[in-house]
Amino acid sequence: MAFATPLDLSATEDVTITGLLRRNARDHADRPALTSGIGPDATTWTWSRLRAETAALAHGLAGLGLARGERMLIAMSKRPEHWIADLAAVHLGAPACTTYDTLSTEQLRFVARHSAATVVVLEDAGQLERWGPALAEMDRLRAVVLVEADAASADDPRCVAYADLIRELPDEAAFEELTDAATPDTPLTIVYTSGTTGDPKGVVLTHRNVIYESVMQDRLVAVPEHPRSVAYLPLAHIAERVLGIYMPICNVGHVTLCDDPAQLLPTLRAVRPHAFFGVPRVWEKLAGAARARIAALPPEEAAALARAQETAVEVYRLRSAGRDVPDELAARLEKADAAVLRPVRAAIGFDDCHRAFSGAAPIPTAVLEFLAGLGLSVYEVWGLSETTGAATISTPEHFTLGAVGRPGPGIEVRTGADGELFLRGPVVCAGYLRADGGSLSVEPATDADGWLATGDVGSVDARGLVTVTDRKKELIITAGGKNIAPTRLESLLRAHPLIGQAAAIGDRRRYVTALLVLDEEAVPTWAKANGIDLAGTDEPARHPAVRDAVARAVADANAVLARVEQIKKYRLLSAPWTPESGELTPKLSLRRTAIAELHARAIESMYAED
Repeated sequence: MAFATPLDLSATEDVTITGLLRRNARDHADRPALTSGIGPDATTWTWSRLRAETAALAHGLAGLGLARGERMLIAMSKRPEHWIADLAAVHLGAPACTTYDTLSTEQLRFVARHSAATVVVLEDAGQLERWGPALAEMDRLRAVVLVEADAASADDPRCVAYADLIRELPDEAAFEELTDAATPDTPLTIVYTSGTTGDPKGVVLTHRNVIYESVMQDRLVAVPEHPRSVAYLPLAHIAERVLGIYMPICNVGHVTLCDDPAQLLPTLRAVRPHAFFGVPRVWEKLAGAARARIAALPPEEAAALARAQETAVEVYRLRSAGRDVPDELAARLEKADAAVLRPVRAAIGFDDCHRAFSGAAPIPTAVLEFLAGLGLSVYEVWGLSETTGAATISTPEHFTLGAVGRPGPGIEVRTGADGELFLRGPVVCAGYLRADGGSLSVEPATDADGWLATGDVGSVDARGLVTVTDRKKELIITAGGKNIAPTRLESLLRAHPLIGQAAAIGDRRRYVTALLVLDEEAVPTWAKANGIDLAGTDEPARHPAVRDAVARAVADANAVLARVEQIKKYRLLSAPWTPESGELTPKLSLRRTAIAELHARAIESMYAED
């Protein structure tokens, strides 16, 4: 089903990123585009400065031989030079691809070989050393650009200093020709999938794809003019590429860069973003920060907040059910929000947020309702790298708990015979990069009718709202033949603030079990709020009070599950799960195969006891 007719982008200049960047530099020359850091040490690039340095670098890269149809790889932190390098390659018609910092050597080698890139832009000598094995296998490599070159790299014949490439002033007329050479269907970027079920695929996205996605989000959930945002996710992630690069170019936004995850909360407080996207883990951490703030309130203030939260949740549940909110209740919430709720949101930087989205995985209902109780409605979206990010979007007018929204304008969704969801529309990618090492060519990602098989299983209700049950390849089929969606179980378990990660186990087994990992950041706050002294405890997972609380969390989850879905046994592990330890992808999704291998002994112990 389709939500509405496609958006008319005819009023968007050239419908290319290069054309929009020119518009911004011309019409909004002195407006801020990028800010690196917060406080007195922050540095800001205006739109005119951003385009001028992009032009200079494009000239320098062209001098290295980077040409239309070739590819460029980037491995860099979130800094203005990352944006500039990406946009410079775009002007040359050479799609750029950012790689995750967490990729292993073998994964880097795969991307290097598969992309057949001719230029690689690295941050410093440390990255050069890390990339050594991959660079050695790049037959078409012409140059390595180092943003922070040192004496050692100066002796490397492959290396060129970024500063040297931008010294020469470009020919303005030539740069305008490059700007005009792009078309809506010109390949813009390549995003590699996480490769949880095999080798990563290079998803080729066009100017049309990213502009349609950006304009669609702004039309469905409006934000103020020149919106503020924070870029904190890896630029290898499709969400950050859209929200941190392309959407601000479309709506002339102002992006503040946050490269250190530990600085996200201070950055949010300083920026007060108008729009924000978070994966569920980020929203869980922000909810934890809000809980810590609430726990420190005096009794009278805490009681007033609790009453306001009840009102806010009541309104949220009515809206979720598609029902009208009585005027008296709406007025009561408005008064409570101004007096009580807004200051709590301000403590985490969300007192001026107009659009808050969650995606990439199911978010626990308890987290959504807690945030809604603070007056912060977080709406779920769903999509893939192949759909330029969000293809279905929940909005204030159309959402319900557990659903991921309705298809965006011009986007169609249908279900297959086995429940798999298929998508078609202007956000679907051009295809996958062919690993032929030659010119930029793609193989189709869709069938002959334009339908993309998403690999997700779900349904569409009478309101047009899509619900995603699970990944088709991740469904648990028990020894008794029952199909169970693990993400629902895991979401219920993670609803407890102590549980940071959960993995349901049970494929071809007699019953379902789970591996659980504590949220290390939430443990101290939880302990303080519950009057538990963890001083001297090296492993909180072994503390009796923590283990009792986790047991209750499992029991609470089981209380809402069918008997066949219930967690019969579980193991609470001591070590955290990270992309570096192998259990999580760079997008913080579970690597189920790796988890099964890394924790085989713990898993088998839960079945060997019978």
